[in-house]
Amino acid sequence: MTLSAPRSTDQPAAPGAPSPDGGPGAPDPDGGPHSAAYARHPASRATTDPDRWPDVARLPAPAPLRTAIARTLLKRAFARLPLRIRLGDAPAAGTGPALTVHDPDAFFRRIGTGGLIGFGESYMAGEWDSDDLPGVLTVLATHVDELVPGPLRTLRGAWVRRRPAADRNSVSGARQNIRRHYDLSNELFAEFLDPTMTYSSAVFGALPARPEELAGAQARKIDRLLDLAAVGEGTRLLEIGTGWGELALRAAARGAAVTTITLSAEQRDLAVRRIAEAGYADRVTVRLCDYREVAGAYDAVVSVEMIEAVGAEFWPAYFRTLRERLAPGGRVALQAITMEHQRMLHTSRTHTWISKYVFPGGLIPSPEAVTREAARAGLKVTADHGYGEHYAETLRLWRERFAARADRVRELGFDTVFQRMWELYLAYSEAGFRARYLDVRQFRLAPATIPAQPDAAGERPAAVPAQSAAEGERSGAASGPTTDDHHQGVCR
Repeated sequence: MTLSAPRSTDQPAAPGAPSPDGGPGAPDPDGGPHSAAYARHPASRATTDPDRWPDVARLPAPAPLRTAIARTLLKRAFARLPLRIRLGDAPAAGTGPALTVHDPDAFFRRIGTGGLIGFGESYMAGEWDSDDLPGVLTVLATHVDELVPGPLRTLRGAWVRRRPAADRNSVSGARQNIRRHYDLSNELFAEFLDPTMTYSSAVFGALPARPEELAGAQARKIDRLLDLAAVGEGTRLLEIGTGWGELALRAAARGAAVTTITLSAEQRDLAVRRIAEAGYADRVTVRLCDYREVAGAYDAVVSVEMIEAVGAEFWPAYFRTLRERLAPGGRVALQAITMEHQRMLHTSRTHTWISKYVFPGGLIPSPEAVTREAARAGLKVTADHGYGEHYAETLRLWRERFAARADRVRELGFDTVFQRMWELYLAYSEAGFRARYLDVRQFRLAPATIPAQPDAAGERPAAVPAQSAAEGERSGAASGPTTDDHHQGVCR
């Protein structure tokens, strides 16, 4: 699935109006409210474009045994969880955030066939909704280890899929993966980000956060990273992952000479414009190229939530780049989303809903993985601070802003399925931080006194055969320019 900017062809039904197949959009039999998201974005398979969203428009092939197992396990789990569950026309049961399943047969069939990918696609198809989407997802994330009885967890492999080989983050693959997310539309991101166009966790002065505090909290986050890297007057700074240019702007305001790189043409174009408008074009160079192609020596390297898009197979190349680009006495400031190590190991082998629809090729590292891969490259962690509760609030503000601008998002050409997908992505991520399944950390790295260690492909979390890892190293080498309409050669 490619996240190109889909042109909208479906029209939302009025709240409470029946949809063409009598599914989502029909009146609530219990008289209770559907979620605000559901009222704004009713969806059904009958109105979903099968060419754009093939696995949403069509149910998977019948799998009676799998469906029966999913139905039995989930019903038992739902009975124990603090959720208010309603399956089809049956009365609601339980207390807590409401999960309303409009089409139980489709819901259990998708999950029985596709696991969590099916769960997400069922939401995209409008087969279930919630009056508190992040609340439901937080409950599920908190109790994730209780959803399947221990003896049955050995069968997990029957429900998970391996990551597609096409999503590998080789030099050419990384460009395609980044474009599928970040080149959707600058206008889309502007609808839910704050005016700084910063797409990473903010650091608030106090929680819960207020919408008007978001821009200042993003500036606080950036300043902390620049302080970690000791960026000031005359600093030669390399930023790996430009975003839309806010960190480069703040570094330039400190008097730094900034080289910032990105693989997103949309981000590059807007960042260049913002930098010129701020009067810092003489201090900031924005380059469209891969981190493996950058050259030169820098007093500081900063990379914000970039490692998640690298992929475990290429972590050695990423950390080696951080080390090799540092001038003597230099520092690295790294902001990364992290997860517990064993969960990372499981996720590294799994094709997830997020990797299929939102971030192809990515993997969230564990703090242990960051420390280990940094050490292998000759770097040591000299500071480490986590603040996951701030990311939960950042995501809440993005999600609320996105929901409030639903009509504008539709005008930009993003259809109902896309909007539901994006709402689920933001709520899903928020829930991960609220349940402490995820964290976000700021690391400072400095050259270690011990020499760098050789790569140990067999110990990396991704289940990659040795020859594939070697191939990845070859494709990650800075051997010269690659073919790209926007590429201007190796960054120098």
